[in-house]
Parts: sequence; C-alpha cells; structure tokens
Amino acid sequence: MKKYDIKDSMIGHANDSLMSFMYKMNENTNGIVFVQNDRGIFQGVLTDGDIKRALMQGYTLNERAEKFVKPIAVLATEDETEMSIQGKFADNIRVIPIIDKEKKLLGYYKQEGKTPIADPQLNGNELNYLLDAFVSTWISSSGYYINKFEQDFSSYCGSSYGVAVSNGTVSLHLALVALGIKTGDEVIVPDLTFAATINAVLYTGATPIIVDIEESSWCIDPNRIKEAITPKTKAIIPVHLYGQPCDMDSIMKIANEYNLYVIEDCAEAHGAMFNGKRVGSFGDIGCFSFFGNKVITTGEGGMCVTNSEELSNSMRKLRDHGMSKERRYYHDVVGYNYRMTNLQAAIGVGQIERIDDILSWREVLEEKYRKILKNETNVILQRKDIAARKKVAWLVSILVQPEKRDEMILQMKQIGIDSRPFFVPLSKMDIYKAYAPKECTVSNRISKRGINLPTNYRVTEEVIEKIAVILSMKERE
Repeated sequence: MKKYDIKDSMIGHANDSLMSFMYKMNENTNGIVFVQNDRGIFQGVLTDGDIKRALMQGYTLNERAEKFVKPIAVLATEDETEMSIQGKFADNIRVIPIIDKEKKLLGYYKQEGKTPIADPQLNGNELNYLLDAFVSTWISSSGYYINKFEQDFSSYCGSSYGVAVSNGTVSLHLALVALGIKTGDEVIVPDLTFAATINAVLYTGATPIIVDIEESSWCIDPNRIKEAITPKTKAIIPVHLYGQPCDMDSIMKIANEYNLYVIEDCAEAHGAMFNGKRVGSFGDIGCFSFFGNKVITTGEGGMCVTNSEELSNSMRKLRDHGMSKERRYYHDVVGYNYRMTNLQAAIGVGQIERIDDILSWREVLEEKYRKILKNETNVILQRKDIAARKKVAWLVSILVQPEKRDEMILQMKQIGIDSRPFFVPLSKMDIYKAYAPKECTVSNRISKRGINLPTNYRVTEEVIEKIAVILSMKERE
C-alpha cells in the first residue's frame, strides 16, 4: 500500500467526455479517474473497464461521463490510520480515495500489485496517433503511419530503408529469403538466443550451425564463427543479446573475408551501439521486434532495416504475397503475408518519438539495481564496460550461483515479483542439438546462472531492495 497525492491526470469532471477520461487514464497509467463536480466534491470513479463497456453498448467517446460514473463505497478519511485503510483493500479494490470532511479529494492509497518483468510505456502520443489511424479508416496494411514508422525507425538506426512486418520472427525469415538463403546453405547462429533465430533459418530449408558465445558479453564468439565456416556457409546471424552489442568489427571482417551475408538480430537491442554506430546498420539487414516487452512496442510487429535499395524492394515484394508492383494481382515470386497494420504503426510512431527518453529511464533503473546490488558478491550484472560497446537495458540481466538460481526465481514469484531465467541454449534442446557440431560450454554455463529482473518504469527502489534480499539468500523478515 502506498499513498499518492492527487494529480490533474487522476481527476475528471462528470460533464467531461469519455474521450477526455481516456486521455487521463493514458497519462496516469492507473486505469482509473476520480470524478468530482464543479465544487470539487468527490462523486465517484470511472475506469477503463467502464469505458470499454460503454463502447460495447453502442455509446461513443463523445458521451458525457456522468451517466457512467460509479459511486465508490470504500473511502478513507484524512485522519484514518494506515492499518485501518489496509484492511479495506480486496481483490476488486486496488485504489482507495482519501477525502476530507467536505468530501473533497486529498489523495489516494494504491495497493501495489505484482511487479511484471516488463510493461509497455504508452503515455506519449501513442493514443492520439492510434485514434487518428482509426478515424482515417486505414486500419489494415496501408496508411500514413506505416510509411512514417518505417522512415523514422530506419533513420534512427542509421539505415536508409525500413520494411515493417508483422513480428520479429518473420523479419528474420524475410531477410533470409531476400538474401536467397535456401536448402543446402548453412547459416551460423549463437547458442544462447531465443528460438526464433534458429527457427527462421529452418523455415528456409537451410542448415543452422550453432556456435558458442563470449564469456564477457554473452554474445556470439567471432573465433567460434571462423571455426564453423565451410564451403556451404552463406550467412551469419549475430544476436545482440539482452541489449549487448556483438563484436561487429570482428564479425564484419570475417563476413568480408569469406563473402558471407550478415543478418543482425536486434530484437532486444533497440538503440544499442558499437563504435558509436547503432546496431542493425552494420550487416546486410538488421531485424527488430516490437513485441510488448521490447524497448519500444507496437504490440506485435517487427522491422527489417537495410542500406540496400534492392534488398528493400525485394523484402517489400515478398512481405506482400510476392505481388508485382507494376501489375496488380500478378505474382512472379512466392511471397508471404508479413505486413504490419497502420494501427500498429501508429503506436510505433508514438514510441519512436520517445525512444531516447525510454532508453534513459531504463539506464537510470539499471543504475539503481547496480547501486543496491553492488555489495552482493555472488551477483554479477551484465557488463557495460566492454570497449566499443554501448549496451541498452532491455531487461536487467544478472548471473548468480547456478544451484540457487531457480530458488531465487521462486522466492521472487512468491512475493509478486516476476523474473525470468536466461534462454535455454539451443544445443541443449533435442530438436536443435544436431546443429551444434561442437560443445558450447560457455553458453551452457551462462544459461544456468542467468536471471532477467523486472525492467519497467513502475519498478521502485523498494522492489529492488526486496530483490536484493532474495539474491543475498538471507532470511526474509
């Protein structure tokens, strides 16, 4: 339970429109607004659920809120004890207004719920642009926001072209197909990554070759790449794991020496840099995910960025069923329906406007973790001091003692704090182990020790302190 002062975004008036209440909820992120009359007297509440039900009943967002306001039976007075207020919370009561003797709002108590691993921050222009796209009726795979999102995001990455797609996995597949990867080819991938990386290779009929990672960065090891190259090798997929850039200088030198394509998997590293250059702009194609837990999000969605006009045109054609741009409904290649909607792109435009701010609060949060955990000798945070690499805080990632890792995750879960173990190495899963010609000892060791901690703008120092107690394996009070 935590006490908050009343801000403008938490107060609405009964004669305001539902639309204005939506904007306030979007700003305050609590899903609720307190309603008062012109004299400042508390009248009740309106929630996001109330607005949803009103729309389902046929009302519009221009309706006045007064007919949907619910009186609230559970209130707190200014002289009430916190113990008394604590007893008023229930599963369906998360916020309790504090009123004075004249029933004017003074503040509110909020029952702090679970701490999720990630939580999208959508309090910029996302709602404005989404509603604009909705009103325009361009809600499918064409529209202003798709073009703008492609331009804005590719420009941010330092690339000339962007091709928006339906998710991060298909961005990898689209890139591979556009580069002509096919049955009989080999593509080198790191052992420690999400399954989408290797699955995209298998979709093409090519053979993935799994190699080990660096101890320091947890990213693909260039030395292992070179050892794995054969006459059948056609491409490398370096994965910028958990926001850490790969050694792109070494990887590009290898690629140039052996005439190999490079497809960067940047799903977890929007804005990360190597030698002052953003990831995604080094290889032939950079692939991004905009899933809800990523640095910026469109709900689902992804994008391929490239400096090649030829590859951009090829990917655009392939994502749209392979349809000719000169002759409608004429198909000269087998394509896919990998398109993003204008609604998703509208959210993306709002997100890319604020990406620097989003990365900034993530960095600040990671520093809070570092400060509070600095004396925990058995906890190692992901390195941020590797030469030439500027990581981003996708998820705050740590290593702990392997025999205690799962117990720590369980203890966090028991007090409502979500966390994640690291990915299982590809070489340790039955369906992929045949693609690992050598034992990947580093990735196996790192995976067993890794935990991803909650990384969202709601995480407080109090939450981090609770995590620190668990990571120290001390007896909880």
